[in-house]
Amino acid sequence: MIVKITNFDENAEMPYIDYEVRGLLQIQMDFLNENLEEETSIDEDIFNIRLYFEDFFPFQSEVAKIRLDDFIAREEIEMNVFLSSFLEDM
Repeated sequence: MIVKITNFDENAEMPYIDYEVRGLLQIQMDFLNENLEEETSIDEDIFNIRLYFEDFFPFQSEVAKIRLDDFIAREEIEMNVFLSSFLEDM
């Protein structure tokens, strides 16, 4: 599974991060699409997820602004771990 952040907007009315997930089987994408509470969609072999943030946006700190690539990589890893653990329930 490969997770990549494709877009984010910390200034939106409801800040969000968009993730693109590749390398999943169709049955896995269907399972995630049907069972995750987040906004999800499937585009051929790509699973998309939009995660909204009400309280704390991960990229809003001053350190994140300086080391944004590091913070993006961490968020991608965390989403990978989250989805992997979620798929264990399949």
